[in-house]
Amino acid sequence: MRAGQSFYAHGKLLLSGEYVVLDGAKALALPTKFGQHLSVRYEKSYAPHLHWKGIDVEGKVWFEAAFELWKFDLMDSYRETPENLYLQKLLRAVREENSHFLREEETTVKVTTRLEFPLEWGLGSSSTLIYNMAQWAYISPFELQFKTMGGSGHDIACAHASAPILYEKNREGPLWEPISFRPPFSHKLYFVYLGNKQKTREGIDYYRGLHFAPKEKAELTLKISAITKEIPKARDLTDFEFLLKGHEVLLSESLKMKRVQELRFPDYWGVVKSLGSWGGDFVLVTSERGEEETRRYFLDKGCPLFFRYDEMIGVSSETGSGGEPIH
Repeated sequence: MRAGQSFYAHGKLLLSGEYVVLDGAKALALPTKFGQHLSVRYEKSYAPHLHWKGIDVEGKVWFEAAFELWKFDLMDSYRETPENLYLQKLLRAVREENSHFLREEETTVKVTTRLEFPLEWGLGSSSTLIYNMAQWAYISPFELQFKTMGGSGHDIACAHASAPILYEKNREGPLWEPISFRPPFSHKLYFVYLGNKQKTREGIDYYRGLHFAPKEKAELTLKISAITKEIPKARDLTDFEFLLKGHEVLLSESLKMKRVQELRFPDYWGVVKSLGSWGGDFVLVTSERGEEETRRYFLDKGCPLFFRYDEMIGVSSETGSGGEPIH
């Protein structure tokens, strides 16, 4: 009988390169201190199956299902739901990548996942699950994501990393490298949750539907990459804010969407920067004023979830390196 196993993946926030990272732009991605655990237990059984239970950040069961091990069909006592079907899709994709996955005879497999953040935060409940499943099955998490969920893969790289990374996806595949990004003005940076869960797939579909001319897309990719490379070099808040504003204006024009600061916080004294799909989830905000005054501003705007930079982002230098396979 195999021993139990456990895996862990970090959540993610995308500071720069949103949308355009899909076309090869360099992106600055931030692994979060909040992630997801996956534990596996194996039990001898005369009725082998896979039992899966998801525990949310409050310790409550938010998901539960059971599958037979031949084709991962749902057991009779569980009805088809979007969550069940999504997990089934992942399990079948894993089996395609590793034909030996869960082929043990007379074994019931019990899996428990534990989230460290609410599902609606958009920190990567799917990408952390994909990463953990890939580690369990010893397959490429990037391949699993590209075949099932799509996207650029930056969230998979973040799942493995424990400090900020520069990420890009080119013709050779995903590449990433750890960077030192602990700016001396980090005490003036905050993360605010807007309260609107954004669906990654919808954001990708919107971007793909814009139909940029090849030259226009190439120019946008180069400009965003240039800003991304400059952001870690900023040594004061003024320079940092200048780069964030340039990034927001450039994408606003290209996406034909208004900046979140224009729409919701036009009277704010600092900079509000979208992170990932525009319109929801978290934003980064800068402030020369104190934490209490800044927090009060967003609370008055209906955004009570407010984090200091160091509450959300770790500073460890242990991370994957560019082009290194994750297993």
